[in-house]
Amino acid sequence: MRRLFPVTDQTPPPAPDDREWSLDELAEAYAYPEPPPGEPRPWLRANMVSTLDGAAQHDGRSQPISTAADMRIFGTLRGLADVVVVGAETVRQEGYRPARARAEFAGRREAAGQAPAPAIAVVTASLDLDLSLPLFTSPLVPTLLLTGAAAAPDKVAAAEKAGARVVIAGDGMGVDPARAVAALAGLGHTRLLTEGGPRMLGQFVAAGVLDELCLTVSPMLTAGDAQRIAGGPSIPVPQRFALVSLLEEGGFLFGRYRRS
Repeated sequence: MRRLFPVTDQTPPPAPDDREWSLDELAEAYAYPEPPPGEPRPWLRANMVSTLDGAAQHDGRSQPISTAADMRIFGTLRGLADVVVVGAETVRQEGYRPARARAEFAGRREAAGQAPAPAIAVVTASLDLDLSLPLFTSPLVPTLLLTGAAAAPDKVAAAEKAGARVVIAGDGMGVDPARAVAALAGLGHTRLLTEGGPRMLGQFVAAGVLDELCLTVSPMLTAGDAQRIAGGPSIPVPQRFALVSLLEEGGFLFGRYRRS
């Protein structure tokens, strides 16, 4: 892997075989920004992959357009996060499992006061989820369900009985993105990571609460009608993000962009 931007005296030099970066190097490259003293605030970053022609999925899943380096970064971002926020449909399509504790990140997480692994927070209006999945039966950290105040009481009771923690983050049936971020911060989760899907990411963008986008550009073409990385209604004025860093490996580009 090599760094294309920014280039500094500390940039790890690529070996002749374009060596693989260590997890420590990736963790430094993707570290969350330090909040101002006395002003802790949540930081929401998204991690998505897109083909050259804008597809976020192939046959409904992101794995076919990914690569090993992308998965190392995926694991690094999880290793740094307090909580991973994901939409219910993505949980169903991608077969989500609970995050696992990784020895490589144990020291960093302990020093930061984090749990051994990030919690998974599922955004769901209906609470229509298979509660027998490992995400609910065997998480290292209890799974969170972000839902609206009008969620069916029997569904709430069933989720809590299964061991999930139900968090109200909206009026009616829906979840308000800004309230979801605030609710997670209220639970002590300030390092937030969302992995999609596209509809939920579009909602975060429209609400103006996305701070950072980690985007993998896959050197593939899929054509077809696959979703882009963000969906939903358009926003009145495009939001400008600034390039923070750009890495490359095997033709895949790994960019970090922050809200300007």
